[in-house]
Amino acid sequence: MTQRVAPARPGGSLTEDGRQMREIVSYARRGARFSDRQQRIWDEYAPQWVIDPAAVEADDFDWSSVFGRDAPLILEIGSGVGETLGAVERPDANILGVEVWVPGVADTLGRLAAAGRTNVRMLSIDAVWLLRERIAPGALQELWLMFPDPWHKARHHKRRIVQPGFAELVTDRLVDGGIWRLATDWLPYAEHMQDVIDPAPGLRGGVVDRWPERPLTKFERRGIAKERQITDLAYLKG
Repeated sequence: MTQRVAPARPGGSLTEDGRQMREIVSYARRGARFSDRQQRIWDEYAPQWVIDPAAVEADDFDWSSVFGRDAPLILEIGSGVGETLGAVERPDANILGVEVWVPGVADTLGRLAAAGRTNVRMLSIDAVWLLRERIAPGALQELWLMFPDPWHKARHHKRRIVQPGFAELVTDRLVDGGIWRLATDWLPYAEHMQDVIDPAPGLRGGVVDRWPERPLTKFERRGIAKERQITDLAYLKG
């Protein structure tokens, strides 16, 4: 299997003359070139653990077929280089990491192999589309959103993934008793998250102590080095 740059959101809108309409997304595209080490890891593990986006776009796609079993589903959006996926053990769950930076997926595969995480699959696709189109209502046990891009400039705030429509979508996809975990090193974004999620019907929670299972990621270390406040949030459905 060869690496693939993350596609535009599947099923995106078209202009009147048939061109793909530019859509607002919460991520920035980055290079897809692999190091020699990443290429070796990819070649060894991607055929087993990386889901082809084209397969997900098919109408007959089924999660049990890619995991090889039926189990509660956990989703991490923006899994980066896989620090959380490699550290958190959930052997009784199917865990999906969504990351559009493909070299980060390769690094994740190495971490998963080293940790023996055979119940994790990786996918490079637009996470909002995935939640809306391929995860059924009440099918998600947990959602992890760790250090998403805060899009600091005011004119870019519309690109933040945490928006009212997204909170409504997450609520619908979580099972009763399901949990949405978030973390950020940017206090204004933490406040934005609370402003959006606190009033969302069906969710209750807010700022919490650090999630004990969450590893110290490179983004968190960078934030600490800059003396930023780290904020963990958790919201329960029901």
